[in-house]
Amino acid sequence: MSENSKNLNGEVKQEKTESNHGSSSSSSGGSQETTRQDSIERILQRKQRVYQLPRNQKLTKLSMYSSCQADQCRCSGWKTPEENRHKDVEVDYCPDFGEECRNPNCKHSLETHIRHLGDINEEQMNELLGAIVDVENLYMSMLREADTDTKKVYAYLFRLLRQCILTRTQAVIRGPLGDPPFETPSISKAVTNFVLHKYGHLHHSELDSMTEVAKTFLHCLNHWNFEAPSARQDLVNQEDVSNYKINYTRWLVFCHVPAFCSSLRHFETSIVFGRTLLKAVYQYVYQQLLAKCKTERDRMPPEKRSMLTQLPKFLEALKQEVVNEDSPIWTQNFKPAASLVLHKSKRQHDGSTTSTAGKKLGDVKRFKKESDCEDLSDEVVSRALKRINDSNYASRAEVVFPPNAPRDEAAKAEENRREIEFHVVGNSLTKPVTKQSMLWLLGLHSVFAHQLPGMPREYISQLVFDPKHKTLALIKEGRPIGGICFRTFATQGFTEIVFCAVTSSEQVKGYGTHLMNHLKDYSTQRGIKHFLTYADEFAIGYFKKQGFSKDIKVARQVYAGFIKEYEGATLMHCELHPSLIYTQFSSVIRKQKEIVKELITQRQQEVQKVHPGLTCFKEGVRSIPIESIPGLREVGWRPTFRAQRTARPLEESADPDKLANSLSGVLLAVRQHTAAWPFLKPVNQAEVPDYYDHIKYPMDLKTMTERLKNKYYVTRRLFMADMARIFTNCRLYNSPETEYYRCANTLERYFQTKMKEIGLWDK
Repeated sequence: MSENSKNLNGEVKQEKTESNHGSSSSSSGGSQETTRQDSIERILQRKQRVYQLPRNQKLTKLSMYSSCQADQCRCSGWKTPEENRHKDVEVDYCPDFGEECRNPNCKHSLETHIRHLGDINEEQMNELLGAIVDVENLYMSMLREADTDTKKVYAYLFRLLRQCILTRTQAVIRGPLGDPPFETPSISKAVTNFVLHKYGHLHHSELDSMTEVAKTFLHCLNHWNFEAPSARQDLVNQEDVSNYKINYTRWLVFCHVPAFCSSLRHFETSIVFGRTLLKAVYQYVYQQLLAKCKTERDRMPPEKRSMLTQLPKFLEALKQEVVNEDSPIWTQNFKPAASLVLHKSKRQHDGSTTSTAGKKLGDVKRFKKESDCEDLSDEVVSRALKRINDSNYASRAEVVFPPNAPRDEAAKAEENRREIEFHVVGNSLTKPVTKQSMLWLLGLHSVFAHQLPGMPREYISQLVFDPKHKTLALIKEGRPIGGICFRTFATQGFTEIVFCAVTSSEQVKGYGTHLMNHLKDYSTQRGIKHFLTYADEFAIGYFKKQGFSKDIKVARQVYAGFIKEYEGATLMHCELHPSLIYTQFSSVIRKQKEIVKELITQRQQEVQKVHPGLTCFKEGVRSIPIESIPGLREVGWRPTFRAQRTARPLEESADPDKLANSLSGVLLAVRQHTAAWPFLKPVNQAEVPDYYDHIKYPMDLKTMTERLKNKYYVTRRLFMADMARIFTNCRLYNSPETEYYRCANTLERYFQTKMKEIGLWDK
């Protein structure tokens, strides 16, 4: 430590230092949070007082942390003369610039230490003074800290800031800790996914309530003081200890210390950390928050009290997803329920669109351009949604003809009431299996053995407890009452369903359908798009209801040798759509039908008008344009425009080879144009996940080249239509200010020019 650092304790008055942020305490109770906020507030107040000092006093403060400017002098800060040691430069002391430094190896004047600071403005000076306050608070925190590892981190940050003040540079943390974010998805993203996954089916008011609970949890996590590694006696695995120590250090450096030390860039814990940290601290945070709910409930205002009532349920449900290795909330491609999309009035997109061709498409921020075709406005759809969500709303058709309830309606209602739960469980040879999982596997074995008497019990045991197989368990009152045993072949892209059964006393309640829907969602979130199973004569009807067919659309070489074959059974296949949420599919369809019915009702009310009769014919008019008839457009009529051509001035050659040669020259010239790079290849779905959701008929220059080789373009119109589709798709997906939009315009003009040169353009 430098000479100035050794003497810093003498320079900093302890009664002035406001930092009280030692990390050895891990409680996040209200009193500590109040203390933390009070400390940060006092630090800010002290900085404001320093900023308001006269310039001479500011320069004196800076001189204590500035190197002496005299030649060959190595003094790193002006030291107050002994007779003035009791005086405070921030309150009542402004020395003469001629006073000498107390350092015996320096003894240069104060003016010599601040010679280089004469040209800095007030803003730069205040920034340096703020860093000095941070350094002093860090030093006092380091002195108070009992934990050795934490003390080392404080010392490192102290030296870093001290050096930045000397060199007048911005503090940048580099080294083996890496740069935030440290893990994806983040805790915040996973909790958002959890709310959508677990509560997305609820009414919007209930969903908003659970969203507030989630925000409260994230707020607590962002202000939590985590335990030092030395205090974590529960971490017995060396890998867990090492991971926690790294994440704890990262948390100190990037989240905890910057909260009271504004010279360092501050990051929210929930934004830069992911599953590893949450899993390591969740049990303790969970217990402390539950205890806080009990003690704080009566003291909270009524509007907050309801939130505290829901927090324990939220924490318990989230706990299951934190410990579950296969939880979908931690997947990168998690998709929210389709029903939630109906509530969004406008969808914006950031990211890439067309082919890269050597350029980073993420460099430009783009938004999906709204289609030019006529559509209902957001306001109209919002009114319809508000109407059908009204508690007094009842469709007239449904009063007379009640709709048939989906097969899994009752099961979904029970799941919403938490009467049943669904868990994916399995055995493992590489990591410990929880006692609960093993008990569920034993219970599932009994269900399968009882419901599938034709299967040997030993064979059922072999598959249920095989680590390569997993089972989606339906849990009711703490015990499994049904399940689907399956094995996923990720390299082949399909899942084999081995056993599927529900105990006889719980059948005909929609559990089988809801089980299969959960398994479909589980599979699509992992990129699996096909189910295969061998069904006996009694199970064929069930699988048909779940979307299975005897028409196998997977090539035999894909599954042959992988799937288990059974004599006397029928192979059945089900293709999954990756954008569907199967557990909510029926309710989404019903909601869409209700919206359409309400829109039709609204439109009928608008168009049911009586217009006065036409009188123009009485005045001698023999005919009028059809579009001038009153009320015709209101009911949806639109004019159809057809090109009026008496003759075509030019024709393509009747010789297909000659036409192909002409078109080949144009296509080659277009491909070599400098604006063609976004359109050379098909759009990569991995880079632009939502592109094919919006562009239903994609086209690119590579595909056109292949079509030209295969003699597809028998007329120039087909060739021109494909080229026009490239430019239309680009302008539909991208906004006008993007580079891609400009490339489409440039290349389209060039294409038209080339077609005119060979006499094949007559537009």
